[in-house]
Amino acid sequence: MPVTNPDDVMALDIRVDGDLEHPPDGGHGWVCVAACFMINCFTWGIVSSYGVYLSYYLSTFGAAMLVAPLVTFFARKFGTRAPMFAGVVALAGGFIAASFASEAWHLYLCQGVLVGIGVGFIYTPSIAILSQWFSKKRSLANGITSAGSGIGGVIFSLITGSMIENISLAWSLRITGIIAFVMTFIAVVLIRDRNKVIQPAQHPFDTKLLSQKKVWLLLAWAYISMLGYITLLYSLPDYALSIGLSRAQATDAISILNLGTAVGRPFIGYLSDRYGRVKVPAFLTLICGISCFAIWLPATSFGVTILFALISGAILGVFWVTIGPLCVEVAGLQQLPPLLSLSWLTIVLPTFFSEAIALKLTRSDSGREYLYPQIFTGIAYIVASAFLFELHR
Repeated sequence: MPVTNPDDVMALDIRVDGDLEHPPDGGHGWVCVAACFMINCFTWGIVSSYGVYLSYYLSTFGAAMLVAPLVTFFARKFGTRAPMFAGVVALAGGFIAASFASEAWHLYLCQGVLVGIGVGFIYTPSIAILSQWFSKKRSLANGITSAGSGIGGVIFSLITGSMIENISLAWSLRITGIIAFVMTFIAVVLIRDRNKVIQPAQHPFDTKLLSQKKVWLLLAWAYISMLGYITLLYSLPDYALSIGLSRAQATDAISILNLGTAVGRPFIGYLSDRYGRVKVPAFLTLICGISCFAIWLPATSFGVTILFALISGAILGVFWVTIGPLCVEVAGLQQLPPLLSLSWLTIVLPTFFSEAIALKLTRSDSGREYLYPQIFTGIAYIVASAFLFELHR
């Protein structure tokens, strides 16, 4: 029987979509999980497979985070999907335009900046949407979707090399752009926000948040842990070469790191929901720092390097799994978009400068060329964990 009474319609909406205090913890939320998994797979997953083009990846990374406040503004003005569809076009356009590049700066502009803008416009709104649909399983949902970047990284690191060898670099970029367009377009169609129920404060900059100590503790953790994150990503492949491993083995280390990401991130989400959304990220950040000293520092063989890649892949990206739920814990669902914007802006500087720090710290004339980047990475994670432990206290 059709529902005609307005009160009955409102009651039906609440049963389907939940309310501010009680998100559905399922329902269409799982469709959004699948959509966000696809987004991670075909955005971060693709760009994390760049391999030797790591500098373009870091440009992409920085551009994606830098546009976050603009995306938040557009989402408030035009709705969630409009900027995401714009991102789909920019992402695919960046890869296809890069296929016609004839100078290095063309690649930085297309494969770095334009793809980065596309990733930012697609990815940024998706993080806030997930937390709207889940309460008890909020971190698990974020963990499952974050694993998409690891799955995508493994898949594209395997097929990209084959496409380049058998077709050409230009056509591999075009095919990548087409695949990214189709899959992210489907994901955006499937995704749905609960803004009518939540009524979030979609302000690009909310300076009132900066008056809270807990916000500064969260942002300090994000900033310092990202220094370690980017330094490790930048250093690991060349470190493998510096200890006498082959280029194929160095590439395998990155593939294993992506595999660790795919396996570890849902587990991080589960643990966070079960044992604490502040406490678990704090401990995992600390463990990542300790593993740099206990495993990476003495690693001189392929086996130990692979072990570190697997472990670090599982936990070093704890920021990406937990930042959405952490922002909700600190500021609430309604303040999630502006706090996420502040978080994205906070990690822009580490994104751009960690590469330079890693290069400055390397000692090519030393028998331990990457000793200082390893120490720097470990210290960064350990110091970052202290801010989350203080937030938890």
